[in-house]
Amino acid sequence: MTLMAGLFGGTAAFAQSRKPPLVLAAASLQESMNAAADAWAGKGHARPVISFAASSALARQIAAGAPADLFVSADEEWMDDVQRRGLIVPGTRADFLGNRLVLVAIAGDRRNVLLGRGSPIVGMLGDRRLAMADPDSVPAGRYGKAAFVQWGLWPALAPKVVRAENVRAALAFVERRAARYGVVYATDARASRKVRVAGIFPANSHPPIRYPIARLKASTSPDAEGFRRFLISREGKAIFARFGFSAL
Repeated sequence: MTLMAGLFGGTAAFAQSRKPPLVLAAASLQESMNAAADAWAGKGHARPVISFAASSALARQIAAGAPADLFVSADEEWMDDVQRRGLIVPGTRADFLGNRLVLVAIAGDRRNVLLGRGSPIVGMLGDRRLAMADPDSVPAGRYGKAAFVQWGLWPALAPKVVRAENVRAALAFVERRAARYGVVYATDARASRKVRVAGIFPANSHPPIRYPIARLKASTSPDAEGFRRFLISREGKAIFARFGFSAL
């Protein structure tokens, strides 16, 4: 009986040691984070489980008690929210990636859109729509709204905006021709063959785009801290750089 208990106990301990980290990651990280997870698994670790959504939705899940190990946000504000609630492990937060904001159009539309004060985007939209991740809560949408407000264009654009749940959903509106233009990250545009970059937002037109990562206090995977350190290492950042992110 003691031998059997020992065997089952050893099996349980081994299973626990192989428990993969559950990562809650911003939707814009889909291809790059999966590539990083594959690289980590290639080193003999259990492949992390990744759940992608808008940073706002993920932060709310964490606040509601989601049993996750790591959180990677597309802006600092939602990480600030989680940190204020005392839900991240002190000393594990780090900004490690940057991005650019762009305006995309369907691939067959060859016209470029000058972005800035006096931009012709309102007239170029006509009666069509502008797709954005929810500008009231989702990082990509908030960055875009900040730029349009700065340029005095938001009052005219707001009625034309179709609000998407995350940046990839905004991209999909353009891919399906349900919107003429979409505000997305440069890395999202790069991931799709159905759209082209029609305009680039000046970096000073919105808050800096930074992706912070942190380990959550709810973490139970022994591999969580190792994977976090891998992501912010030179090797990890190089993976994201292949997908168009800048390393911080």
